[in-house]
Amino acid sequence: MNVPYLVVLTGFATTMTLIAAIGAQNAFVLRQGIRGEHVMPVVALCAVSDLVLIFAGIAGFGALIAAHPDVVVLAKYGGALFLIGYGLLAARRATRPGTLTPSDAAPARLAGVVATCLALTFLNPHVYLDTVILLGALANEHRDGRWFFGIGAVTASVVWFTGLGFGAKRLSRFFATPRTWRILDGVIAAMMIALGVVLALS
Repeated sequence: MNVPYLVVLTGFATTMTLIAAIGAQNAFVLRQGIRGEHVMPVVALCAVSDLVLIFAGIAGFGALIAAHPDVVVLAKYGGALFLIGYGLLAARRATRPGTLTPSDAAPARLAGVVATCLALTFLNPHVYLDTVILLGALANEHRDGRWFFGIGAVTASVVWFTGLGFGAKRLSRFFATPRTWRILDGVIAAMMIALGVVLALS
């Protein structure tokens, strides 16, 4: 059996490498963090979602998904439509004269924020390929130590989303004017639409 702490560190490092890339979910967490709006529920939801997906992969659901690719295809097109739609909404925010600022923005409802976070997480087929199948396969290479790998992976997720969500607040002073929010939403719009198009064509 592998030395547990080495397996935990391997799971931590592998997962941190996978989730650190800027994607739709990370951009959403970053925006919520800068606004200081429902940050704890968003961070907790992202971390718990990763926990469920990682442990599902270790338990063998990754092989089940690999055997039924229609599930991934469905998530692929649904995710592409959602990303493009979310990108268009961000583009609309970026072009409107009354672009949001942290001080005068009406807070979004928690239910809407949670629904968006869930959609960005579970309508993204890469979450199943990376988190469930890839991490599940890597964890199971450690045989009896696979759950230690899972602990390291989940810890990386918690550290990442906590740092991203609450650390983004330090950037809030740079987003005190409508112009900076237009820039952020413009970047998010371009990224979301591009991700959606690439996802649909892949």
